Amino acid sequence: MLKRIEFEAKSLLEAEKHAVEALRIQKDKIKLTVLKEKKGLFNIGSSATYEATPNVNLAVEGKIYLENILMTMEIKTRMEVRTLNDGEEIHFHVESDENALLIGREGRTLLGLQFMLRNYLNTFVEGHMIISLDIGNYHENRKKQLEILATKTAKEVAQTKIAVKLDPMNAYDRRIIHTKLSEWRDVDTESEGEGEHRALVIKPKR
Repeated sequence: MLKRIEFEAKSLLEAEKHAVEALRIQKDKIKLTVLKEKKGLFNIGSSATYEATPNVNLAVEGKIYLENILMTMEIKTRMEVRTLNDGEEIHFHVESDENALLIGREGRTLLGLQFMLRNYLNTFVEGHMIISLDIGNYHENRKKQLEILATKTAKEVAQTKIAVKLDPMNAYDRRIIHTKLSEWRDVDTESEGEGEHRALVIKPKR
């Protein structure tokens, strides 16, 4: 899961420089291991094969990253971190006296913080991990509301055979409705529009 590279270098200094450039991670977060050495005559032309990997605990790293942002905002918080599926999923839950401020209108500040957190932690791994951030149970409550809306609208569409276009939503909210209705036999869902105007349409199956 963590990034890993092998390369040859003539010195530790050269190895450190190469690892920083290749992994795009600061030097103090990289672990270098010598895999094999090649000795030259009178040490001329000597080199070694190195392995470089991030030397971090992703859950701890994410917690520190979030705490630094929230400290800059001068907001005191309580944070819980859960790791699932052998470290492939990390869920961060934050509580504070300023939940409304951290969530923002329609959850935009929360989504922005989550986006930053995901981007930061994904610099340490191959591919992408599942990283989620919730503040004051916003996502959990929002999911319940959207699933109720999805079910109610789908029943209406199935009965009337008339498509219904919901209000514009972000990708996270649209995905919740898509997932909720994915196994319905009577309706289909699709997204229409661009950017902030992108909305979900629930329509009868033909």
